[in-house]
Amino acid sequence: MSQSINQQRRRFLGIAGSTLAAAGLSIFAVAHAESAAKAALPAIRPGAHTSLGPVKQVQAGVLDVGYVEMGPASGTAVILLHGWPYDIHSYADVAPALAEAGYRVIIPHLRGYGTTRFLSTDTMRSGQPVAVAEDIIALMDALKIEKAVLGGYDWGARTANIMAVLWPERCKAMVSVSGYLIGSQAAGKVPLPPKAELQWWYQFYFATERGREGYAKNRHDFNKLIWQLASPKWNFDDATYDRSAAAFDNPDHVDIVIHNYRWRLGLAEGEAKYDAFEKTLAQGPVIAIPTITMEGDANGAPHPEPAAYAKKFSGYYEHRLVSGGTGHNLPQEAPMAFAQAIIDVDRA
Repeated sequence: MSQSINQQRRRFLGIAGSTLAAAGLSIFAVAHAESAAKAALPAIRPGAHTSLGPVKQVQAGVLDVGYVEMGPASGTAVILLHGWPYDIHSYADVAPALAEAGYRVIIPHLRGYGTTRFLSTDTMRSGQPVAVAEDIIALMDALKIEKAVLGGYDWGARTANIMAVLWPERCKAMVSVSGYLIGSQAAGKVPLPPKAELQWWYQFYFATERGREGYAKNRHDFNKLIWQLASPKWNFDDATYDRSAAAFDNPDHVDIVIHNYRWRLGLAEGEAKYDAFEKTLAQGPVIAIPTITMEGDANGAPHPEPAAYAKKFSGYYEHRLVSGGTGHNLPQEAPMAFAQAIIDVDRA
């Protein structure tokens, strides 16, 4: 059987399995991250680790992916996915703790970040969310990972959500910051209340050519402002920001970011090969794999309320609120809570 046919068969069986599982019992619990855990980790001090490496490269799908790998090769695979405008350093404290606990930890630079590059100049520089999700499936294939626990926030959480719907057979469990983030172009065209629209100011900025030019010219300061707005109580220093900001110098970064936000508003076309997937995702399908969602008590970025997405998870489900002034970049701001959630959902 060809690899293409085999992948299609996997997707069909996986989506069918999710549909059946959705009819089963949904287990829902709300808990604070400080609550008693199944297997407690040693204390993790935020910012204790200032580097990740070495960065490896592997050809996967349309990309030459830059990634960091930690932990034993025989361990359960955990793939940690960063958001915008961040990078793999969001997991600088999480990854060593998980590796010490026996996990094989993979932290890739998403397309348009760090050392990840397109293999061909002819490939569309698409930021379409489903394309990013397929990148991670291709990475798993390249690294011979059949199934993995997924963890992510922002773009990373959306990527994990999409993977859990389209390729559930490849996903063992998931930690998703800000819950259920699958959307569609149709949903992106619906007006929001004024205060909610204000939070998306940068999306409207990116819809203009002035915004594209401004981001290309000022991305370092622009993204630093986003960090400050999204995590208003996180007192990160310049060195912490600059370690991540180096990833924004990727030659495709601006194209990927602008296309992502324009696609969401229906102002940019996606790739036709994903049309069938987009029809599935536009239905807002439930996620059947074990999931823990998380939220910081000081997240300044746009995010849904937990009650709005609780019924989107049909298997084991728990929501954890992380207190202490935790903002949008939850893994970096509260690494112990995030790492513990990965371990707990894996053992659920």
